[in-house]
Amino acid sequence: MGNLRLTAVVGAVLIVLLAVEGATIPWIGGLLTVHIFVGMLLLGPVGLKLAATGYRFARYYTGSLDYVEKGPPAPLMRVVVAPILVLSTLTLFGTGVALLAFGRVGMLSLLHKASFIVWFGATAIHVLAYAGRAARYTLAERRKRIGGTGRRVGLLLASLFIGLGIAFATLPQAHSWRHSAAGHHHHDDG
Repeated sequence: MGNLRLTAVVGAVLIVLLAVEGATIPWIGGLLTVHIFVGMLLLGPVGLKLAATGYRFARYYTGSLDYVEKGPPAPLMRVVVAPILVLSTLTLFGTGVALLAFGRVGMLSLLHKASFIVWFGATAIHVLAYAGRAARYTLAERRKRIGGTGRRVGLLLASLFIGLGIAFATLPQAHSWRHSAAGHHHHDDG
């Protein structure tokens, strides 16, 4: 039960941060630094979400009674959506980090954009499938405490602080990347 609550609460935080990240896309030229900063901030909570869902996956398939009693996700979600969501998440964030580290080399930018399209579709299906349940677990965390609340809050805060640390540490690269991208666009137009 605690893992389900952790996954739900992290999901709620991710929805807010991902909405901010998504809002930068239509104005990416002027908001590239914000886009990069929020993208780097997201690394902590996204890592926690992947770890929490990976833990549930491992506990279910190793026969842990609590997880077996809850049952597996619906077949379509488990067999199709989840693998696509995990792979596109890793690709999207991996290419984002690589773009920041190496610049526009090879097909990184194209792969980042393509993985976003796949990720967005898989994420939309995932959110629609689990939003109601996640909302119930998130609200239950405030109303009906169960053991481990402090640990779950600590993990969430740690993931946010790690993400903030990465975001602030990479802010100089974000600024220089933005300036080089602006020069790149100006050069392409001219």
